[in-house]
Parts: sequence; C-alpha cells; structure tokens
Amino acid sequence: MYLLYSILLTIGAIALLPRLALDAVRHGKYVTGLWERLGRLPPLERSLEPLIWLHCVSVGETQAARPLVKAIRADFPLHKLVVSTTTLTGQRLAREVFRDEATLVFYFPFDWRWTVRRALEAIRPTVVLIMETEMWPNFLRECRRRKIRTAIVNGRLSERSYRRYCWVRWFISRMVGDIDLALMQTAADAQRMCDLGLVSERVSVTGNMKFDTGVDSSEPQMTAEFRQRFSFGNGRALIVAASTHEPEERIAIDAYQELRKRCGHQPPRLLIAPRHPERFAQTASLLDDSGLSWVLRSSGPLGSDTRCDAILLDSIGELRAIYPLADIVFVGGSIAPNGGHNVLEPIVAGACVVTGIHTHNFKEIINAFVREDALIQLPPAPELEASNALACALLELLESDEKRDLLVSRARGIVERNRGATDQTILLIRTILDSKR
Repeated sequence: MYLLYSILLTIGAIALLPRLALDAVRHGKYVTGLWERLGRLPPLERSLEPLIWLHCVSVGETQAARPLVKAIRADFPLHKLVVSTTTLTGQRLAREVFRDEATLVFYFPFDWRWTVRRALEAIRPTVVLIMETEMWPNFLRECRRRKIRTAIVNGRLSERSYRRYCWVRWFISRMVGDIDLALMQTAADAQRMCDLGLVSERVSVTGNMKFDTGVDSSEPQMTAEFRQRFSFGNGRALIVAASTHEPEERIAIDAYQELRKRCGHQPPRLLIAPRHPERFAQTASLLDDSGLSWVLRSSGPLGSDTRCDAILLDSIGELRAIYPLADIVFVGGSIAPNGGHNVLEPIVAGACVVTGIHTHNFKEIINAFVREDALIQLPPAPELEASNALACALLELLESDEKRDLLVSRARGIVERNRGATDQTILLIRTILDSKR
C-alpha cells in the first residue's frame, strides 16, 4: 500500500516536472531549498536536549503558530525548537518571525521514505507538531517506526477535504492511525478525523489558536514607519485589499475607482497586498492601466508617498503591521473561489472586515461573525458585478462611523470569548512529551 503510494508520488512528480521547472524559473519555487526538501539539512549540534519539530505549510500556518511558539518557549525552555515550511513565502516569513526562537528553520522533505528518513536522522525530534492537518503518509509512518510522537495542532479538516480522503479511506485510516494526538479547532473537525479512523481517545477539541493572535513586539515600530512614510491617518480613510487572488486585484481597483467618484474631495486610499509574490508584477500592471497614482512599498521613499491614491504592498510578513492603520479590510481569496483567508488579524487590529462568499476554509469562524453581524459578507455575484457589490459595501461603511464602530466592537467581543486554544494545546502537548510512545 505504501509502496503503491510512493510509486504514484514519483509518477506525479515526473509528470509535473515541466510545470515545476517553469515555476522555478519564473518565481524561484521548489528550487530554493531543494537540498533540504531532499532531506539534506544543516547539521544540528547534538545534545541531550529534547527537540520539538513544528511544521507550518505556508504563510497562514506560520502566522497562526506565533502564539504557540511563544508558549512553547515559555513552557518548555529545555527543549530545542525547529520549524519547517513547505512554501517559499512561508519559509521567508518563518525565518523572520522565529529567528530568535527556533534553532533551525528549513524546508519540509518530500514524502519519499529515503528523504524522510534522512531528515529525521538529521533532526532526531522528540515530538513533531503539524499545524492544521498536513498529513504525509511516509513521514507519519517513519515517525512511528522511530517512536517519535506526532500531533496535529490547530487542526481543521474541511468537508471538501474529508470527502476527498473518503475516496481512499482504506489507506487514510492506516495513515491517521500513526498520529498520536489530533487537537482540532471544532467538534465537526474532530468528528471527521474520527470518521477517517483515528480513535476518539486521541482526538480533542481545543479551539482555534488564531483567536490568540496578539501584536508582535516588532510590529508597532513597523506600523509607525508605514504611518509616517505614507502619511496614513491624515483624514483620508485607508482601505486594504489583503491576501488577494486573481481577479480580486482588478475588482478592488474597480471598486476603489467607483468610491472616488462618490466620496467627493476626500476620497479614501487603497493598499493592495496580493497573496502570492508572483502576482506583484501583474497587480502593478493593473495599477498602471487604472490611471491612479500609486507607489510600490519596496521602492525608496518618494515625494508622492504621502498623496498617492494606492500602494502595492510587494513584501512578505508586513501585512499585520498595516492592519492597525486600516479603516476597512477586504480579505481576499473569498470573491475568487479559494476558500478565504484569516479575518482575525485585521479584526484584532481594530479594522472592519469585508469578505466574499467563498470562505469555506474558515467556515466556522466566518459563521460566528456573520451570526452576530460582526463583519460584512458580500452576496454571491458574477465576477463582472463583484466590483459594484464591493464598492457599495465599502461606501456604506465609510459613510457611517457608528456602523464601523459597532462592527468592530462586536467582532472583538467574539475574539475575546474564543481565546484560550493555545493554553489548551500546550496542556495536551505536555501529555505526549512526558510519556514514551
């Protein structure tokens, strides 16, 4: 069974080689960190200290892991910590935010037995913590053979992913059997894990650690730098289009141009932060064609920074520092059918949040806010009508300070009521650290 999986994985990798090569040339994907992905990791100084390996897939999981990493360093000071990611953007962010906490930040190995064994031999972890539910059969199997504890933390398993897993339930049930602990965000996530074959004694509901997101010590300084350079807060509202996908950048620009017509002499300003770096150039082209005055965040300070209509945030890991300056944040991946992105960070920072209808990646979170009228969710609309729907929602919020304040107050109340998942997670992690497999 595992041999068949490895053969199919190899065939798939060979079939995708042309696409992988193209992405490598265009965006540096997959080539960066290739040796680490093949299990060749920098040597660690060996000692008797126990070691925790935390795996985050990309930017979202890395951001969500920040409160967990702080708690791990506080509660397990004698343990070393290493962090792995899968994506290039996740790696860049992890190297930045965990530089003081992690002994090593590296790329997760490809899921062949030989690459996994090589990586495990180099790291020799006591326990592996996997953020959100990225399950790799050979990796989990080799951990069990080496008596390395494994835990899913902040786990989520959408209905869509569950249905896909059910197609190969006979294989998935063996894979999840190699997991020692699954700490899931909701009861529905926990039930799906049990339905896939993980015994209920190993499954717990701990809540969502993203509710525990706080402000990093470096962010107030960065926020102040943004405020000064771009003169945010000078009477013109700031709208942020965050983590956008195609065609959301164009939709946001079109909606903003409509706002400029309706807002008179003091129109808002727009900041666009594409989700993936490969969209920076295309977004720049859209801004060029729009006729708006705009600047790049990565360019040196310019005289036009303080009066431009739009800013393109072509950087990784700085979006959280922008949120405290925003009046309204449109969270992307939600008009485009990508499942949405994290709404909690802008809410914690005090911004009103608008999303599209496609939010299945955060279904329970979004439903909680919609039930209490704590954010604006746009109705389903064809792509050509989406910009008008977004413009109408933004205008309604801009014209009513009272409505914005009420949304922010309700949303922060929901966040406060749902904090505590990190403490629960640390408590349960301790049970597998303190016992042998």
